[in-house]
Parts: sequence; structure tokens; C-alpha cells
Amino acid sequence: MTVKQVGIIGAGQMGSGIAQVCASAGYDVVLLDVSKDQLAKALDLIERGLNRLVQKGKVNDTKTVLARIRTTSSFADLSNADLVVEAATEKEAVKRAIYDELKPHLKDSAIVATNTSSISITRLGAASGRAEKFIGMHFMNPVPVMQLIELIRGIATDDATFEATRKVAETLGKTVALSEDFPAFIVNRILLPMINEAIYVLYEGVGSVESIDTAMKLGANHPMGPLELADFIGLDTCLAIMGVLYEGLSDSKYRPCPLLVKYVEAGWLGRKAGRGFYDYRGETPVPTR
Repeated sequence: MTVKQVGIIGAGQMGSGIAQVCASAGYDVVLLDVSKDQLAKALDLIERGLNRLVQKGKVNDTKTVLARIRTTSSFADLSNADLVVEAATEKEAVKRAIYDELKPHLKDSAIVATNTSSISITRLGAASGRAEKFIGMHFMNPVPVMQLIELIRGIATDDATFEATRKVAETLGKTVALSEDFPAFIVNRILLPMINEAIYVLYEGVGSVESIDTAMKLGANHPMGPLELADFIGLDTCLAIMGVLYEGLSDSKYRPCPLLVKYVEAGWLGRKAGRGFYDYRGETPVPTR
């Protein structure tokens, strides 16, 4: 199967990044979101991202790339898509509702990929109504910068779907890591418990936000401290992934830290909310604990 047009559902940070790399690789892109304001923000984010690449000498023509991206709020506009990437929020009920709305508009040969970072591909594939043509395609954040895509087959994903999706990932200039369909796959199965443990260290008073992040940046040579990274990912997303791990593996070591729960309850979701483990409302981020 040859993929020429890519549909992307969700124009948030992940969806806009996926749209940018797909358009840059020569694919025609249809970017869908229920919010027209969010679509406008996504196009602005993509343009700013491309302009930064121009300044670095990595991209020559932003207009050609932007011209390949069409925005819409109608699922009917995905009827010609060869591959549809769902990049909605990390809530299974939301994803299932999207698949219900998407089903009538897909052509028979279309592949549906989910960018979920933790939820069962087999279960989502069954909900999509086309399990053989359903696959996990987990991009890393920020998509234009990070080189990895995790590919996850559900129990029913057929070989043609897997090979076509892997080929697309490679044409995007990404490296593919294959993961079995276990909760949180590879990257987040390792990364999120580390972040959760850093939050426990803060919760127990072992160190402050600043000392924990400094310790991991300078002591483990991490480019970003775990609490800063949690704010970047989104604390609601971190909590959702820890919930999937805790429920899916029934192991107490994956229990979400109560402090993480409290921050999410307070609406302190990280950078996107202006406040998380750091307060981003001033000129420079300030630790909140």
C-alpha cells in the first residue's frame, strides 16, 4: 500500500508536530480538530517551527510545506486519507468516540494509527472496527526534534498495515523501535516511573524541585530534570500513563504519587497551564515547591 495523504486527528502539540513532519516529508496532510481556534494555533506553531529550521539551514521553503497542510473540523474530509493518525488526548473514552465518528468516512484500504503513549492497541483496534488495519504509532515529543517512533502491533494488526506504517515512519526520517502491546510500551514504561519516583522524592521532602532536577541533570547527564520534563509532557498525561501502568500491571510500584494527583486536581498541569512543578507565568520559570 502506498500512502500519499495523511489525516491527523487532534491539533495539539503532538498533532501539529506530526503534521509538520509529514508535510515536510512530502505527504498531503489533512489536520482535523473540533476547535477552529486550535487549528489556527497549530498552523502558527508549525510555521514558527519551520522558520526556526530555516534559520538553522535545515529547511529552504516553508511555503511549500505549509501548502501541503489543509485544516478541517469535518471527519468527511478524511475520506481520501491513506493513513489517519489519531493524536487526541490520552483518554480511552475520547479515542473511542473519535473512532465511532471516523468509521463511516474511511475508505476500505485506509490505515488507522493511534499516537497513544500507553493504552492497549488491541483494545483500541477492536473499538476502531478495523483491527487488522489498526496500529500504534507513538511519536516522541517534540515530534520535529525527536528521532524515535515506537510501532506497536495489536493482536489483529496485519502484516501489510505494519509494513506500510513502518515505511511511512522511515520516510519521515525517524528510527523505529518495535514494542509489544503491553501497558505504556517501552519508553513510557521506563520513563514515567522515573518521573513518578522523582515526584515521590519531592513529596517526601528528600529534595526541592530545583535540587531534584539539578541532581538528575548533572548527576545522570539528563538534558532536562524529571520534574521539568513532567511539566513539559503535561502532568495530566503523566497521571494517565501511571494509571494505565498501575491498573494494567497490578504492581504497587506503579502507584501514582499523591502529589501528582493533587497537582492535576488543582489544574496545575505544567507548561500548557502556566503552572506545574514550576510557575511559568513570569519571565523565567520558578519552582512551586
